[in-house]
Amino acid sequence: MNAATNHLEYLSLKPAYALTDFVESIWMMKYYADEAAESIIVPDGKIDVALLAVKNGSFEMFISGIFTGPIIKPPFPKSTMFVISFHPVAAEYIFKQSFADLKNARKKLTAGYWGFCKDDLVDFDQFYRKACEIIAVQLEKEIDGRKKKLFELIYLSKGTTTVKELSEQVGWSSRQINRYFNNWLGVSLKSYLNIIRFSNSLKQLKNGDFYPELNYGDQSHFIREVKKFSGVKPTILNKNKNDRFIQLSMMPED
Repeated sequence: MNAATNHLEYLSLKPAYALTDFVESIWMMKYYADEAAESIIVPDGKIDVALLAVKNGSFEMFISGIFTGPIIKPPFPKSTMFVISFHPVAAEYIFKQSFADLKNARKKLTAGYWGFCKDDLVDFDQFYRKACEIIAVQLEKEIDGRKKKLFELIYLSKGTTTVKELSEQVGWSSRQINRYFNNWLGVSLKSYLNIIRFSNSLKQLKNGDFYPELNYGDQSHFIREVKKFSGVKPTILNKNKNDRFIQLSMMPED
């Protein structure tokens, strides 16, 4: 998938098939403007590893956990960012560490993390291949069948299923599932479902459709959830003035 505005270029690729349970996408964003206004990133339920280079020569790598509200991104004029977006199950199987302390936060990574460096931002195709190879090396065991099914059902339902339904379908108690989410991600399963449902509503909001489609209780409930995760009403999100909301700007037109 790719998209572009006058000053923003975006390209997203799906991972190698063997990594689809763990990686949602590998993507790049290039910002060409000399001056950039602050942007907003809304929650999408992913763990991100990012490489960022700015025209002033600065370079950094960072990792972020699950966000439960809008995050204001500082302006980075003439910048390039390559990102690997992971499904939450990667916390256990790829990173082998809890991300509970990175809820609504990010931290800088040390130079050379996973063998990445500033030179990797020169060629996105090469970065994509290198990322897939590195991630495959980190994977030491197959995903547990219950966890695989759990996340498949969450994404298939676009977040509209319930904790009770998931528990019954997966054969894993609600208490155990919630413990898993809280231990590894710092959020409850219900909170995560709400994030996924909101994320799946972005397309309709971009298209100007403000009627709740994904099992929201009513219009007011839908508006409250949109404001909770984006900080603004659906109509403001739809206008996306000055490409303020990055995910909407990167979404291709129908």
